[in-house]
Amino acid sequence: MPQIPEKIHELTVGQLAARSGAAVSALHFYESKGLITSRRTSGNQRRYSRDALRRVAFVRAAQRVGIPLATIREALAELPEERTPTREDWSRLSENWRSELDERIKQLNRLRDHLTDCIGCGCLSLEGCVLSNPDDVFGERQAGSRLMVERRGAGPAPTRTPSRPCVSDTPD
Repeated sequence: MPQIPEKIHELTVGQLAARSGAAVSALHFYESKGLITSRRTSGNQRRYSRDALRRVAFVRAAQRVGIPLATIREALAELPEERTPTREDWSRLSENWRSELDERIKQLNRLRDHLTDCIGCGCLSLEGCVLSNPDDVFGERQAGSRLMVERRGAGPAPTRTPSRPCVSDTPD
């Protein structure tokens, strides 16, 4: 990995990519999403301050644990004067993200546990179909085995009728 002399306060996109391990395209994407910033030289080349390394490391660590970029951007925007995140910032923010991650883990465990239940039967209104229709969300709006596009001004949604039993629920 190339070392950057201490007297250099700005990095090219190539230097930032080499030091951070992120692809140049990823750095451009992060910049377009407001996660990092650069200035432009008179030749229209990007230059990043050295603290962009820590911001990129922060973004990549948060992404590895499944935090959406929008949430990461909101967290970085909360820092005073858009400063570089510190160890304390990571600790505080990761504690806030913990409940979100716990909920995702719970949902993934639920999906894993029901993976063989009711796969592909098409009964989107069945309360027990946790894969296609968790918590019978679609049954609250309409009955049937598939969703239909709701037309504007088409009147009230049809009332719900009992659904057919799931194939996996029928006795052999």
